[in-house]
Amino acid sequence: MPLPVKLSDIVAAMDFQMDEFSSYLNRNTGEIVTISDEEFRAVEDEEPLEDFPEWEWENLQIAREILGDSGRVYVQLPTKWDIDEWRMMDRFARWAVEDEQASQELQFAIRGRGAFRMFKHLIHRLGIADQWYEYREQALREIARDWCEANGIPYVED
Repeated sequence: MPLPVKLSDIVAAMDFQMDEFSSYLNRNTGEIVTISDEEFRAVEDEEPLEDFPEWEWENLQIAREILGDSGRVYVQLPTKWDIDEWRMMDRFARWAVEDEQASQELQFAIRGRGAFRMFKHLIHRLGIADQWYEYREQALREIARDWCEANGIPYVED
């Protein structure tokens, strides 16, 4: 049976999402690894380990395992597309902000270019940044819980 994983570890990895990196959970160990697209390409192109710095060899080995694994041991964590932070901001603005004026300002701020920057600026100006970060943390925890349950991964709340 797989080891239970800490929900906070999954949330932390989801929060650290970057465009050219993917995070995976090892079902057997509970370890979360992050592999770059470059490392996956190197494995797919069968480039020798010696062409890379020694500190990168472990990730290349793990990338090789992931590519040959077919989802048995390694499971990809929710990506930033699965998380959809824009939708999270929209829900926060519509349903979590009690002040109607602030809610409308936030809803307007996330339309069009610069939505994330405008939103962040506005939550600080309105003094509700802590409320947003708490809301966001709970939303990420819910996504992590759903992901664990969908993949049959035992987890512990912490």
